[in-house]
Amino acid sequence: MKVIAYIYTDFPEKFGIPRQSGLVPELKGTIVFEPEYRSPEAVKGLEGFNYIWLLWQFEGVEREKWSATVKPPRLGGNKHVGVFATRSPFRPNPIGLSSVRLERIEMTDKGPVLHVAGIDLRDKTPIYDIKPYLPYADCHMDAREGFAGEVKDYHLEVNFSKELLMKIPEEKQEALIEVLKQDPRPSYHSDTNRQYGVSFAGFDVRFKVEKQVLEVIEIVCI
Repeated sequence: MKVIAYIYTDFPEKFGIPRQSGLVPELKGTIVFEPEYRSPEAVKGLEGFNYIWLLWQFEGVEREKWSATVKPPRLGGNKHVGVFATRSPFRPNPIGLSSVRLERIEMTDKGPVLHVAGIDLRDKTPIYDIKPYLPYADCHMDAREGFAGEVKDYHLEVNFSKELLMKIPEEKQEALIEVLKQDPRPSYHSDTNRQYGVSFAGFDVRFKVEKQVLEVIEIVCI
């Protein structure tokens, strides 16, 4: 398959990225096509849709290394489920699938650029394909959530001092807070003295967690 585009986001690393698309609607990304696919004709009609599907490549995953079962982090990292019952990157083919909001299409000297929101992708993730989201076909009201329903409402309370928050550009503050509420840590991490760091929009956001409260303790410019 050919890479048709790359998406540019505020996440240079995997850690901290929401576990599903749409969980943090405020997270933005821009999709820039490769030269071969920069024709405005290729996106003609796409402006009529406000959600799109992205098929993309998991990076840093060796294709040969996959397992029939995986341990989803949000289930505590100790419960095995089948790989095809999860969205784990450790699969026979490293293909990801995300539904994101299409905010606008900008015509630039690099061709059409798609501005999207609700992303769950790392910066410079390769995109294989883009398809429109069709609510009459893609939304199934009787769909069951399986084990994912057990953790869908999990979130933390975030304590973020005004002094530290002001170090983050205003237009990115709400998105960052929502990312932290999702709890970037694996569920099996419970050390209250451990310090974590999320790389976001050019900053290292360092924090600790005790019980259900995440405390931001430092912001370092990367």
